[in-house]
Amino acid sequence: MASQTQGIQQLLAAEKRAAEKVAEARKRKAKRLKQAKEEAQEEIEKYRKERERQFREFEAKHMGSREDVASKIDQDTKRRIDEMNRTIASQKEPVIQEMLQLVYDIKPEIHKNYRI
Repeated sequence: MASQTQGIQQLLAAEKRAAEKVAEARKRKAKRLKQAKEEAQEEIEKYRKERERQFREFEAKHMGSREDVASKIDQDTKRRIDEMNRTIASQKEPVIQEMLQLVYDIKPEIHKNYRI
């Protein structure tokens, strides 16, 4: 009987050690997974920053800076407004004269629906 109890005690102790090893292995695995995830995040962030830098360089090379684009838009707008003002100034007098002619030149007529 004593040998059976001793054998059971040995089995329980072995089972306890095995459970501790499994728990320790799980902790190491979780730690490695966490570390791998952090490394992946760092790598992703580095890649994102590099691609963003490349895009800014491409944008500056092909489109110019935002200030350049804004100044080009302002210049184009001013040019178009000046062009419109010149067109208005050149057409203003003939239009006014035509309108006045229509107002001054009244031709009284009997309406076509009027019955005599």
